[in-house]
Amino acid sequence: MAATLWHHRQKTQKKTQKINMDTNRFLQLYRLDTSWLFALVLVTTSCNVSKYLPEDEFLYTGAHLEIVQEAPVKGMKAVREELQGLLRPKPNSKILGQYLGLWAHYKMQQEHPGFINRFIYNRLGEEPVYFSQVQPEKTEELLLNRLDNNGFFYAEVLSTSSRDAKKADITYQVTLPPPYSLRNYYYEQDSLPIDRHLKELLESSELTSGDRFALDKMKAERERINTALKNRGFYNFNPDYLIFEADTNQYEGREYDLYVRLKESVPEEGILPYQIRSIRVFPNYSLDEYGAGTDTTRIEGVEFIQEQFSFKPELLRQYLLIEKGGLFNAQRSRLTSNRLSGIGNYRFVNIRYTEVAGEKDGESGLLDANIYLSPLDKRSVRAELQGVSKSNNFAGPALLLNYRNRNLFFGGETFDLTGKVAYESQIASGEREGLNAFEFGLKGDLIFPRVVFPIPIKERFAYSVPKTKISLGSEYQDRRGLYRLNSLSASYGYFWNANRFVYHEITPISLNFVDLSNTSGEFEEILNNNPFLRQSFEQQFIAGVTYSYAFNKLMDTYRTHSVYVGVNMDLAGFGLRFANNVFNGADPNTFLGFTYAQYNKGDIDFRYYLRFTEEKLLALRLFGGAGLPYGNSVSLPFVKQYFSGGPSSVRAFRIRSLGPGSFRPDSETTANFFDQAGDVRIEGNLEFRFPIFSYLKGAVFADAGNVWLINENEALPGGKLGSDWYRELGIGAGLGLRVDIEFFVLRFDLATPLRRPYREEGQRWERDFRFGDNDWRKENFIFNFAIGYPF
Repeated sequence: MAATLWHHRQKTQKKTQKINMDTNRFLQLYRLDTSWLFALVLVTTSCNVSKYLPEDEFLYTGAHLEIVQEAPVKGMKAVREELQGLLRPKPNSKILGQYLGLWAHYKMQQEHPGFINRFIYNRLGEEPVYFSQVQPEKTEELLLNRLDNNGFFYAEVLSTSSRDAKKADITYQVTLPPPYSLRNYYYEQDSLPIDRHLKELLESSELTSGDRFALDKMKAERERINTALKNRGFYNFNPDYLIFEADTNQYEGREYDLYVRLKESVPEEGILPYQIRSIRVFPNYSLDEYGAGTDTTRIEGVEFIQEQFSFKPELLRQYLLIEKGGLFNAQRSRLTSNRLSGIGNYRFVNIRYTEVAGEKDGESGLLDANIYLSPLDKRSVRAELQGVSKSNNFAGPALLLNYRNRNLFFGGETFDLTGKVAYESQIASGEREGLNAFEFGLKGDLIFPRVVFPIPIKERFAYSVPKTKISLGSEYQDRRGLYRLNSLSASYGYFWNANRFVYHEITPISLNFVDLSNTSGEFEEILNNNPFLRQSFEQQFIAGVTYSYAFNKLMDTYRTHSVYVGVNMDLAGFGLRFANNVFNGADPNTFLGFTYAQYNKGDIDFRYYLRFTEEKLLALRLFGGAGLPYGNSVSLPFVKQYFSGGPSSVRAFRIRSLGPGSFRPDSETTANFFDQAGDVRIEGNLEFRFPIFSYLKGAVFADAGNVWLINENEALPGGKLGSDWYRELGIGAGLGLRVDIEFFVLRFDLATPLRRPYREEGQRWERDFRFGDNDWRKENFIFNFAIGYPF
């Protein structure tokens, strides 16, 4: 027994030693001292607002909703959320369990508040919500009314309050009977022309047998019928002309039949379909009346009236979806307006319909359609002085001069000529030197608001008309102390919006010629050390096809769940070998004497927003891209390569400091800017965004990613993509501030690495966070500045 006690004592001592060691390690790791604890206690006690409350008042801490159901109900979660939203008033907000806003309000009540107290009051202060402001009877009425609207007739609501010291709350107990559900849905009238349409529309109704009675669904049904009738010619129809009646007399249980009918007071013109008698278009409309010199051209039943010739009528006719002799259609009218606005030549597009009094075509009324188009100024010149911040961490001033000519050939064509002069330097570049550049560029774009093709093509896109874009540009870049780059680009392609959310762009002809010159000895040494890099610069000619697709619902701030999907494809050089043989080229690896690149590249960008409120959301981004070099190429051309790290990538790592793979340069030099790129990129970002006050927003984020090579490169050991790629992800986390002033966003992010892929296996995760150490902070805190949100 003594031996047993001795062994037990030894185990206890070892456990005690381990606990002490763990405690010391924890305290040493985070360097907690009594001053931090004192500050925490000070904040907690200073925000105690009970001492500020008037003697006869209680602080209202909120309402609780208890629901008692006699039977399970489908969709009860939505009903509960709807009822919860009716509870008034809302209590004062709490941050980390403290009433900071209320405390800020009371601090302002001092006799001589200083600047800091006034600032805190204006930015954080909240008016106190007292229990005396609560009106339980009114809230009970609101709850009962909303329950009736959702089919829970004869429900009961009781409220009880509780008080504790200087605080009080209230509980609403709701007892729900089974709701009424729909058995049949009818329209019984049959003597008017509109009756046939109403019966047909009921067949596609979303109101189905078994649905719970819901007033909101009936309102939506009425709007659906109104929209459908407006698209069937009923120009003057109004949803208020419809009335719903529920009949519960036929059933013993909680079921009802629903009848929809027209009100007896509906005017005749409200239920009469209308045809288009005439269509007149005014391509250069102004408030001044048209004079005697007005010219009228008639094409396919449409009159084009111009005082001065401004637009070719045969081209403008293609944008009109409304037809003479056809029934009025609100959707076609709206789409016609969208298509005309999409030309880009008009400040205002206004379609007005006028009823022809006293005339009918059988059982239909008649409308005259007048389309008024107010043009923008034909020519404009704009100068811009910009502060540019790029995704590759280069920043600097730029001067842009732009000349624009609208309606160049009287068919809505837009010609843009843009000249650019810029200087940029890489910020947060560490020990790298010489990373600055001068840029000079000139680019011309000619955009046709229609499909331009050797063979006539009649477009069939109702939402918007595809546009044809022809571009030609030249750019000169002097990367100081390294090289000069001259490039010439040309492209021919099409772009269009399929609907409000979907965008397409296809460029069947994309040409890019690059000439590298004036390379310095330092840059020649960089190229000599990395033959793959040399070839990526020497591939002077890039020719291929590009395609982009975007599905975007992120702009709708009212959506709880929003998604963006972007897809890009770039296929280069696949037809040049055949073309070279046709032209009897002596070297199959060159075209017209130039070395050309061959690769297939594609990437996908997925983003998801979960909105808790309009300004508070969780943002997720996943990116995957790969370029497969073949034939002439062993890697992607330098301008087409991927890189990782920086303000729009993994923010805990400096620009181009990640990868490829587990590669780590011997030192941080200028060469690494060119070495640390790859053919494959995988990244993921998670960010929680929240408002702080007014235009200042905050964020907490975590990023992961890296780049890899398709082919082995001896100059970059560990850079090739392998099956264990996930072990080579760089991971970081941080905090951010955003100055969001509607038309632009300034972003400041501070991040630290959590996992470094270039370390030895087993040592990649960061375990030593010495936030109190100045040297550690300089080495591990990465600051990023950018314009706009990262995704």
